[in-house]
Amino acid sequence: MNATDPQPAARPLRVALTGGIASGKSTVANLFAARGVPVIDTDLIAREVVEPGQPALAAVAAAFGNDLLGPDGRLDRRRLREIIFGDAAARTRLEAILHPAIRAEMERQSAAAARAGPYQILVIPLLAEGGRRDHVDRVLVVDAPEAVQVERLMARDSVTREQAQASLRAQAQRATRLGIADDVVTNTGRIEDLRAQVAALHERYVQLAAEKVVPPNGHAAQ
Repeated sequence: MNATDPQPAARPLRVALTGGIASGKSTVANLFAARGVPVIDTDLIAREVVEPGQPALAAVAAAFGNDLLGPDGRLDRRRLREIIFGDAAARTRLEAILHPAIRAEMERQSAAAARAGPYQILVIPLLAEGGRRDHVDRVLVVDAPEAVQVERLMARDSVTREQAQASLRAQAQRATRLGIADDVVTNTGRIEDLRAQVAALHERYVQLAAEKVVPPNGHAAQ
């Protein structure tokens, strides 16, 4: 590229938001959204890519059987969870089908929102469990004490303490998740505290986006 060539347009700073089950990820994401920040939620995308008529749904049915589809053509998620529970090979097969579809749609939504603000939030719940982070510039972890997570799970999902604790054990350990964090939001239950932390992070991310050159498909300059 010579001096007369146009410079590539900068893309927004991309922040991956992650956290354990019942840590408060959705609440934090909503607080960023309330500030006008684009929020792209891979949990929602994971549901969208297996809607009737989507290629990923056909691939799942081909891999695991058409009996996963209900009379309305929709995926029986409970049945699928039963199939992959405790079966690492089945889970790997499922991830090989779904992850590329989820990633492609996430990138599409990210590009569509590229001019909506200086940074965007990508909600990636299982980032610490082996998700890629080479496509984001920072990782924000929503952290809560495990005892708080258990109580929230029991209240939210009407499960026993033992079931709630098993759900936590199935995910990455708290220390592992904190180990990948660039930033941490501590959620002990007070919305006022969360709002203040998000406000401070919002200012920081706007500043970082202004200070760093982020070319398309690249990473922020350090």
